[in-house]
Amino acid sequence: MSVDVPTLLVGSYTATGGGTATGISIVDDGAARTVAVLDDPSFLAVDGDRVYAVSEVADGSVSAFRLEHGALEHLWDAPAGGDAPCHVRVDPSGTIVVTNYVSGTVTAVGLAAAEAGAGAAVPDDAVAVAVLPDTTGPVEDRQEGPHAHQSIGTPDGTVLVADLGGDALHEFRVAVSSDGTPTIDPLHVHHVAPGVGPRHMAWHDGDLIVAGELDGQVHRLRRDDTGSFRVVASTPTFDGAVGESLLSHLEVDDAGRVVVAVRGRDVVVVLDTADGGLTVTGSAPCGGVWPRHFARVPGYLLVANQMSDAIAVLPVGDDGVPGPAVEQIAVGTPACIVAV
Repeated sequence: MSVDVPTLLVGSYTATGGGTATGISIVDDGAARTVAVLDDPSFLAVDGDRVYAVSEVADGSVSAFRLEHGALEHLWDAPAGGDAPCHVRVDPSGTIVVTNYVSGTVTAVGLAAAEAGAGAAVPDDAVAVAVLPDTTGPVEDRQEGPHAHQSIGTPDGTVLVADLGGDALHEFRVAVSSDGTPTIDPLHVHHVAPGVGPRHMAWHDGDLIVAGELDGQVHRLRRDDTGSFRVVASTPTFDGAVGESLLSHLEVDDAGRVVVAVRGRDVVVVLDTADGGLTVTGSAPCGGVWPRHFARVPGYLLVANQMSDAIAVLPVGDDGVPGPAVEQIAVGTPACIVAV
């Protein structure tokens, strides 16, 4: 591989979910190899030498590994608390927070208790589950019920969960008691416009940036004096009807620009955040088909093109807009990339 990129861990879909991978892959020196066999490890979180992976299946689970010398050592498994877990995040409370898409549930796993019993079943009292309200949205085939898609920590020490099915952001307090038992306490439901379908979120300058998977727009939200979020800017990421164009992953780069991938259109869109707004500054091909996730590394954007069985390496210009792919890294049905 001619481009110097860091070692990568890649979560993918396996045959269980219609993919071609066999589990979690590691990419070094331009080649991918399987380092953990797992059904549909579609999302990963890395914290030091710990790697957490969901298994996005019915009655899903989350697994913990130790990363050492390019290998993953399996440590423990815990129930995800629902069907089709699609996101996992390490929370400062001492838990991992898992969002379950199909069942619309949110789970916290106490890490101290899980680590103490490494190699054995995680005790039931180390897992807490919250069920999102049974609400629907106007997009009938996607919003027939709650769909928890991602969690993010807030500056206030709480947790927000994007509910694609219910057009809402659910705010929780996640904590661990003195005996190691996790708790998830609901605090507030922040509604967004019908049909937005909030998917992934990021913070910028105190504002919450939200990718609307179903409406094709990026939204900028700000807390008001009552603690509720209100929309201060919304911008379409492409011209024309939404159709099958679905926003996926979103991040804010070091210059304060929003970067978001759009499946169906197969582009990466960059938006400026100056003056408290959102303005599209550029759009570029993602280097493949169905960009589900991406990772930013110095000088490049690495795009997990799910239906291309490859990660596209895109050089990033001074304006933050990526150029044509300069490399393709072969890896089966990539769904998540983490640089390690």
